[in-house]
Amino acid sequence: MDRKLDNDVLDAVGPRLRALRRDRGLTLADLAASTGVSESSLSRLESGQRRPSLELLLPLARIYDVPLDDLVGAPRTGDPRIHLKPIRRFGMTFVPLSRQPGGVHAFKMIIPAQPERLEPTPQTHEGFEWLYVLDGRLRLVIGERDLVVPPGEAVEFDTSLPHWLGSADGGVVELLILFGLQGVRAHVRTGPHRSSRAGSRR
Repeated sequence: MDRKLDNDVLDAVGPRLRALRRDRGLTLADLAASTGVSESSLSRLESGQRRPSLELLLPLARIYDVPLDDLVGAPRTGDPRIHLKPIRRFGMTFVPLSRQPGGVHAFKMIIPAQPERLEPTPQTHEGFEWLYVLDGRLRLVIGERDLVVPPGEAVEFDTSLPHWLGSADGGVVELLILFGLQGVRAHVRTGPHRSSRAGSRR
């Protein structure tokens, strides 16, 4: 990327940075501590009062874990990757990983940092959900059960039961979700498939 940023993309950098920070549930103080950039510089960058530079944008790209081109809205000419549009709902970010109209839908879900412990507000809807925690500690309330799910563990449940997802320790949580409508479940094979002959039951 050229060290000089085109003038026609500069105006959108500040709002894009502010949206990313809020999506991650970070304050300017949090960001300053992580990047070494002062709060005043970050604030002026987000408000458009300071011109973006590589010295400012590189540490932000690392913290947000996004390509530098995404921060400045550079065109994706010749880029073979598929760029998916995040969706914000209920204060959380969902990145759709599948596009088929039916069947099982896959999402990456990001629960932002929660400085204060939230009171669960369980919801119900038709379907079945399978989730796998990538990072952070997930608090999962299902009916009367209140669970903590650490990274590397998976859970599946019927979404017609009252359920709620949040952070168990106030930190950011990242997880993968498979959601099936009308009770479609995700089948996980844990060992070699063994077929049985019909009529072998005794």
